Amino acid sequence: MKNLPQKVRSKKLSSRVDLTAMVSVSFMLIIFFMVIGELSKPKVMELYSGRGGCGPEPECNKPDENLVLTLLLDENDKIITYHGLLTFPIQTPKKVNYEKNGIRKELMEKNKMVLEYSARLGRPERGVTVIIKPTKKSNYGNLVNILDELEIANIDSYAIVPQFTPEESKLLASN
Repeated sequence: MKNLPQKVRSKKLSSRVDLTAMVSVSFMLIIFFMVIGELSKPKVMELYSGRGGCGPEPECNKPDENLVLTLLLDENDKIITYHGLLTFPIQTPKKVNYEKNGIRKELMEKNKMVLEYSARLGRPERGVTVIIKPTKKSNYGNLVNILDELEIANIDSYAIVPQFTPEESKLLASN
């Protein structure tokens, strides 16, 4: 009987499955969908035009000219600045230079004036908005110097606009 082939029993393997990797993947998927869900929610940023309590009328949607200071950068390190709109300026256009008592003093004075104006309107944190308009004849260093002066004067609301109105072109040609 010994010579008869014996039945070989196979070794029973464990029937438990390790789900550690599956749990990790499921947590990563849950976090992924939570983040995507949060990022896909629409966000609304308040746009302040300067005129409080206005409705949808076209006059109410115009920006407040008291908050705007325009800097025209021209060749030979010339800066022409005006406050408000050029057709009816709050401050008439004048030339300033890049020195400490030039553009820096001008920016600090205008920012202080606009902050006081905004505080009277009930928005004390709203400072001056500077529109920088470099001409094709101005150099890159002048633009960098103006941006440095804005940083020194703590003005964080500015725009660099390469287009000129016809009145601004006349003003640059006359100076």
